Amino acid sequence: MATNPSNKTKWNKKDLLGLEELTKEEIELVLDTADSFKEVLTREVKKVPTLRGKTVVLLFLEPSTRTRTSFELAAKRLSADTISIAGNSSSIVKGESLTDTAKNIEAMNVDVIVLRHMAEGSAYMLSKQVDAAVINAGDGCHEHPTQALLDIMTIRERKQNIQDLKIAIVGDIAHSRVARSNIWGLKKLGAHVIVCGPATLMPKDVEELGVEVSYDINDAIKDADVINVLRLQMERQKEHLFPSIREYIRLFGIDKERLTHAKKDVLILHPGPVNRGIELSADVADSPYALILNQVTNGIAVRMAVLYLLGVQKGEKQK
Repeated sequence: MATNPSNKTKWNKKDLLGLEELTKEEIELVLDTADSFKEVLTREVKKVPTLRGKTVVLLFLEPSTRTRTSFELAAKRLSADTISIAGNSSSIVKGESLTDTAKNIEAMNVDVIVLRHMAEGSAYMLSKQVDAAVINAGDGCHEHPTQALLDIMTIRERKQNIQDLKIAIVGDIAHSRVARSNIWGLKKLGAHVIVCGPATLMPKDVEELGVEVSYDINDAIKDADVINVLRLQMERQKEHLFPSIREYIRLFGIDKERLTHAKKDVLILHPGPVNRGIELSADVADSPYALILNQVTNGIAVRMAVLYLLGVQKGEKQK
């Protein structure tokens, strides 16, 4: 497997904690590497020996199907050994701290810990406590870097370049780690980002991230190249933040009639799982506009790239 020779950037980070800390060149390095790995997924034997002998621990202390499965497949495609630990089967339910759990895992000579946790900053904290590489697979409402990277990869495949694209992120911005990571990544690559949703689901001072804010969906998606539709995260909301689901659909739901305000070749993304008939109408979710399944495929390639870059970096430091 060869990475894109046009990108001369070298990866020198121990961990992947978020896109806020990455440069434009580092983001492009991950994307170029993912492009190379995507070819592996089309082979009859979908496996390379790149990380043979490495061990990847999937420490998911919050429910996940897509991200955990995607990381597991990515690791196995690279020939790494994987260990999957869920919250209800870990010693944390017995009162053990996250740090002690991770240090016990690391004592088994693992190389990478992929962490999903409900608390913001948990991946950063863990990265300072262990020598193993740490990948943030979602920390509360903070960041979800690999989801944003796969979103950007999916856009780049269709549009070739992110620079100057108008990208609307619609929905529950306040509770979305996907939104934050996408904003950091897309802005660094030169996109114009507009966020739209109910005022009660908009973070305070969101403008400080360099985005435009709109509370009018038709205005937000006008001439948009991409609409990234977010899931309503009812499980994270501590109170009712809008009158009703019916009202939300009327004001912010994306259907084919609403898409007439966007560009004719608009792309629709969604991190999943999709609440059909709420964020997206069924006819839009199943339309050629929607690249939801492309995102899933690209997720494996992106996570292969991240595991590869971190694994190679760790191996070089150990020499």
